[in-house]
Amino acid sequence: MTEAVDPLRPAAPTSDRIAPILFAVAIFTSACLVFVVQPMAAKLLLPTLGGSPSVWNASMVFFQTALLAGYGYAHLLQRLATMRAQVGVHLGLLIVAAFFLPLQISGLLGDPDPSQPAMWLLATLAVSIGAPFAVLSATAPLLQAWYARVRAGHADGQNPYVLYAASNLGSFLALLAYPVLIEPLASLSGQRLGWSVGYGVFVVMVVGLGVQVWRRREIGTAEPAPLEASPPIAWREKGMLVLLAAAPSSLMLGVTAHLTTDVASAPFLWVIPLALYLLTFVIAFQTRPAIPPVISLGLQAAMGAACAALVAFRTGEWLLVFTVNLAAFFFTALMCHQRLAARRPTPDRLTEFYLLLSLGGVVGGLFNGLIAPAVFDMVWEYPLVLVAVGLLRPWSRREIRPWEIICCVAGVVIALLGPLSMEAVRYAPDIRAAIPDAELVRIAQAILGIATLFAFLVRDRAVMFTIVLAAIVWSGYHLARGYDWALSERSFFGVMRVAKIYDPLMGGPVHVLMHGTTLHGAQAQAPSNRCQPTLYYATSTPLGQAMLQMQARRLDGARVGVVGQGSGAMAAYKRAQDQLTFFEIDPMVDRLSRDLQWFSFINGCADGPVRTVLGDARLTMDREPAGSYDLLVIDAFSSDAVPTHLLTVEAIRGYLRLLAPDGVVVLHLSNRNLEISLPAEAAAQALKVPHLHQVYIEQSGQGDMAEASTEALLIGKSPAALEGFRDDARWRKLSPTTVRPWTDDYVNLFGSLVRQMKMAAR
Repeated sequence: MTEAVDPLRPAAPTSDRIAPILFAVAIFTSACLVFVVQPMAAKLLLPTLGGSPSVWNASMVFFQTALLAGYGYAHLLQRLATMRAQVGVHLGLLIVAAFFLPLQISGLLGDPDPSQPAMWLLATLAVSIGAPFAVLSATAPLLQAWYARVRAGHADGQNPYVLYAASNLGSFLALLAYPVLIEPLASLSGQRLGWSVGYGVFVVMVVGLGVQVWRRREIGTAEPAPLEASPPIAWREKGMLVLLAAAPSSLMLGVTAHLTTDVASAPFLWVIPLALYLLTFVIAFQTRPAIPPVISLGLQAAMGAACAALVAFRTGEWLLVFTVNLAAFFFTALMCHQRLAARRPTPDRLTEFYLLLSLGGVVGGLFNGLIAPAVFDMVWEYPLVLVAVGLLRPWSRREIRPWEIICCVAGVVIALLGPLSMEAVRYAPDIRAAIPDAELVRIAQAILGIATLFAFLVRDRAVMFTIVLAAIVWSGYHLARGYDWALSERSFFGVMRVAKIYDPLMGGPVHVLMHGTTLHGAQAQAPSNRCQPTLYYATSTPLGQAMLQMQARRLDGARVGVVGQGSGAMAAYKRAQDQLTFFEIDPMVDRLSRDLQWFSFINGCADGPVRTVLGDARLTMDREPAGSYDLLVIDAFSSDAVPTHLLTVEAIRGYLRLLAPDGVVVLHLSNRNLEISLPAEAAAQALKVPHLHQVYIEQSGQGDMAEASTEALLIGKSPAALEGFRDDARWRKLSPTTVRPWTDDYVNLFGSLVRQMKMAAR
């Protein structure tokens, strides 16, 4: 029998059934929009600041600050007593922010100053996308606060924090979708339009939430009452919440900078730490975490200690180094976020909790994005925070046991014995000659590995654990110093290092310039070889061939422009009658390449003055007169790849504008991770200009830095421009490609990565 329905008993309001779904979908949608706009904004910035990883780090400072502003607004909005008023205000601001759509980078502040680009970047992002981003980012805490009031009489209303997992899941999926789906399938203008449509859909969702609130009065349901006030959060607790949020934020940027600077350059590398960062939020704020906190604590101790032992060394298996660093970051962030989740206050303090969490994110971002590049000459912020985060582990209150003291002392002593023993080896020539440097590194790492075991044994003692980790990190950097650099300097655009090596085939000492893990030039110091261009610029490479061919064609003087200064090796070709201009984005590179202590291509080998124009090449070359160059060499590299905006149809059209009628441009395309020759060739095809391709393989027996394998595409302004090159068998005409050319509106890096992987697998 079925139960009789009492016609006098009111049915459950439809809003009670729809509300949970509508809240979850709205939070998920807003999170997707927030994390799609971040890489999209970075792409919009590319033509003004190049492709340096530091641009992404500084952009993250803006996004975290805008997030703090959004969370602050959500917290202040709770001062309005009624939800109807809150919904009305928020909906009004969403509509006002819509006037900034479609998103674009404002030219209000002009071009960036190459010596101080960070503040320009932050201000330009604030003017361009600050309003919609800040208002949209307020969604997660604001809707959770509303949900707690709407569902106050239900079990799920007691834990609205679970919706934060849905928010971060949306962010996580959007972040992964951008390089794999959105960028390859949609142009930049299409992305901007699609984002605007998504924003409109979200506004409609907020309207739906407002309707649910307003309909309560129509069906006789009372306005959700404000939640009962709980005791204020203590200042000490607030400080702990900020620190627990700051550490993962700092480590996210730190591990990205460390891996790209000290380990290996790889496309999309920034995606991995940020995706792991978001994933830890998803796990930490689940009702039943997939990884329990007790397991997180143990794994964080193990991986943190292992990472401390490896962080200083730039040799070894890169896959192992990547795995250990990313695992240490993941479990450290998870530990901190689970400790945050465990300390979350009652729902009436929800927006204040998220405000403190966001403040911690800004603190970590400011430290890494703005303070560290100005204070440190290397990526010191990463190991410093990696050690300091040990103090955020739980502090045991039980009595210290003797074996714990023994383990702590043993770990410190063993870690310190490493550098002392290695110093003894360095001053014992007979022993050093019998043991290669690589073997010494492995011995040192084994010693530090033993110290990590003792660190793990005292993991329940936060202070002891941190002390042993500090000894391991200090020891590792002291050991690595013997195999390190003569000079290390840092600017907004990255870390530049000069190494001194000895190569008898090049006459003895050689100075090598590196930007992160990418070679930017080398110069033999022996007088007989000092003015010999090396690596990609040797006379045998495509770049050298093009220079010699143009000089033979222009006996009265060639006008040459080079994008990317490096060590200044191309200046070694300059004759008295030639004009040479470098276009360089980083003032530090110009200073180092002109410092006779390190390199003398410009101030010692070139016959006559060499001009340098600072700023992004796309911007500065637009100001050069048409037809003012006979040869242009595009040799700008960032993270082992040419910045994509220098290979687009519009960029190449700009190069051709600067060429004389028989001038040529050489695109240096050497790359370990991306196949970029086909998009470059496709751009030449689209412009209907003649072009030739060459892959030069370095010859053996000439010294490690004498020359380098080089791939290049030669583009002529006219068929006559390629005369002399067509007769050289090393240059060949490529078959027409069906790959879509890159433009300022469309770039497919993921497709280039896939093509390169397929080529490597053959």
